Amino acid sequence: MLSKNKIKYIHSLELKKNRKEEGVFIAEGHKLVGDLLGHFPCKLIVALPNWLEKNPKVTADEIIEVTPDELSRASLLKTPQDVLAIFEQPHYETPTDIMKHSLCLALDDIQDPGNLGTIIRLADWFGIENIFCSHGTVDVYNPKVIQATMGALARVKLHYCDLVKLITSVKDIPIFGTFLDGNNIYGEDLSKNGLIIMGNEGNGVSKEVSKLINKKLYIPNYPTSRETSESLNVAIATAIVCAEFRRRSM
Repeated sequence: MLSKNKIKYIHSLELKKNRKEEGVFIAEGHKLVGDLLGHFPCKLIVALPNWLEKNPKVTADEIIEVTPDELSRASLLKTPQDVLAIFEQPHYETPTDIMKHSLCLALDDIQDPGNLGTIIRLADWFGIENIFCSHGTVDVYNPKVIQATMGALARVKLHYCDLVKLITSVKDIPIFGTFLDGNNIYGEDLSKNGLIIMGNEGNGVSKEVSKLINKKLYIPNYPTSRETSESLNVAIATAIVCAEFRRRSM
């Protein structure tokens, strides 16, 4: 039996303040929950009987078997799936030296949860294990972000920090950013290490961070003479940039 208080608690975690106080986040669906189990300590599982039958060895501080109606009342999704889980938020140290040896992403005030979740999936696909986020970037533990990651959060670490302080703390590191007045990415030398900065959906990279970028890139439209959209969605731009960096290193 799923109590009203438990349902109220689950819904309270839609708010960042409550997630931060509790140090937890919500994930829903067999694929997402399955990918996260074993990577983060699980506090609670609320699941239908068929899911529990298929996962007899699953462990959590509390496991509650529910009916479809109970799961529907607990779920944050319009179309509830067969399982909902609450996991502990991980705590990572900020590894600034990692940029000397590998490629990392930095996000400057990304606001849309779907964009952040997609970028985390892209990072996972292209083997980028660390993302540095400005304090103004949407919370990675927002339920919409978690759902959009499709489990990639198990392999990609996010670090919230002051990007200006982060960049100025490292020396002799290539700092890349995308700009309309940058150099054509397909003609530039791209390294296997460094930091790629992606900017806010509406305003791009902030002025303070822009001053610290030493490798400005531009993704050209095709053909260049054709009238086209003003800019690309930040997640799409991230996909193109990461793909080109990895293509060069193969």
